[in-house]
Amino acid sequence: MTASTSAKRSPEGGRRVVTVALTPPSLKDNTADADRLMQGLKQQLDTDEIRIDLGLLKRIPASLRQWDYGARCLLFKERSGHLLLGMNDPREPRPMAGLAVDLGTTRVVLQLIDLADGRVLADDAFDNPQIAVAPDVLARIHHSETAAGLAEMQAMVVEDLNRALAAMCGRRGLSIKDVYLVTVAGNTAMSHLFMGLPPRWIIREPYIPAVNSPDLFLAAELGVRIHPRGRILVFPNVGSYFGGDLISGILFSGMNEIEETAILVDVGTNAEVILGNRDWLIACAGAAGPALESGVARMGMMAAPGVIDTVTIDPETRRFRYETIGGLPPRGICGSGIIDLAAHLFLSGMLDIRGKLVPEKCGGNLSTVDGMHHIVVVPATDSATGSPLMMSQADIDSLIRSKAAMYTILETITLSVGMTPRDLNLFYVAGTFGSFIKPRSAITIGMIPDLPMASYKALGNSSLGGAAMALTLADPMAEMARIRDRITYIELNVNQELMNRFSAAKFLPHTEPSLFPSVHPWG
Repeated sequence: MTASTSAKRSPEGGRRVVTVALTPPSLKDNTADADRLMQGLKQQLDTDEIRIDLGLLKRIPASLRQWDYGARCLLFKERSGHLLLGMNDPREPRPMAGLAVDLGTTRVVLQLIDLADGRVLADDAFDNPQIAVAPDVLARIHHSETAAGLAEMQAMVVEDLNRALAAMCGRRGLSIKDVYLVTVAGNTAMSHLFMGLPPRWIIREPYIPAVNSPDLFLAAELGVRIHPRGRILVFPNVGSYFGGDLISGILFSGMNEIEETAILVDVGTNAEVILGNRDWLIACAGAAGPALESGVARMGMMAAPGVIDTVTIDPETRRFRYETIGGLPPRGICGSGIIDLAAHLFLSGMLDIRGKLVPEKCGGNLSTVDGMHHIVVVPATDSATGSPLMMSQADIDSLIRSKAAMYTILETITLSVGMTPRDLNLFYVAGTFGSFIKPRSAITIGMIPDLPMASYKALGNSSLGGAAMALTLADPMAEMARIRDRITYIELNVNQELMNRFSAAKFLPHTEPSLFPSVHPWG
């Protein structure tokens, strides 16, 4: 499933690319060349303010005469008005492109966009090179405090970004000078490292970023090799805890423009949740993410070729059926497969309501290793690793805690506005987790509310999607500011009420079965 986005776009790439035909000067009309161009653009854009950099100003007289006083112009709406980024011959126009960047802690994903019509020209991705310094954000921030550490971290990402962009342009027959605008969405720490801003105080009380709403930068200031006058727009954050990647996700979902209340869940290192509509947005985060990937089981791993992403159990034979990404021999299981497995173990009776394996129901699928029960999903003879792929009772216990944390977060944020999870009509799920998860399985184990399947919308990479949208929106900075200023962040304080909810959610699907009326074990 993919969600439709409702942010408003104007024709011609959000009026990003505009063609003007000007009356040539004469003795009766001796308006200066730049003024003549600005007047034409102001009429087309219905604006009072056009700004032109000195470098482009120098080119205008010769260019207008060469092009018979026509010009194809690329503009960007700043806070104070429109900035003329570039111009070319309207008779033989070169592409004017933008680059959307999802700046992830683990993976950086890129999309090259034609700014005239919003077409995707190329896609690419690479592992974040900062992983070589440290896999986690906290350690990277500490490294940035060493001598030259911050410059090193910034250069690592920018160099790989430049290489990937050059390759993308090469595949499409473009020059890097055809790229005029870059939008970057990442969490607060990753955005700071990209901009070369000290992130030291993000992780220290009272947790203050260097900036919440960055302005438009010259790409050259950050070492990003695009058009010499090209700009970079970094999505704003809401303090240390809520980054630009989530604001980008809200933009992509369109929940900021709809009347009904929706919820958006992005599962990564944490489960980050946004609830609201066009009038208000509240957000919170909690530790529910790691147990859904390599943190939950020895055979757990991120989605990749050969990784199991779907598991079912035959009701008659109790035999496991599974599918792997790419149809390759199985070598592990990702979060969606783990959720499928737990759901079908429960439905089949192999797991009881406490999440404990039931030996008499598991039969030959049960193995005991070092005194602990394991469920064998793939025997050694069928495994790509040559060893059986198993899930231990400890692994299952970890998943139960994770799913309970997720449901507790959803319950807490909805209760904070007088709702319950079952009152929701739209449930957006972002990220790789959202692309693969099967809502039916997640409902079965009590991870997400028991809503109609049509309520669930998978957004895919919403951070990249929002960054790409920002390239063609008429006024992306204003739209980002509207979203950011509408967000209220709530802390999930560990109090007795919250702990009671968490304890109730640690059963399958819940201690209150009426919350999950569609879940029916086979018996």
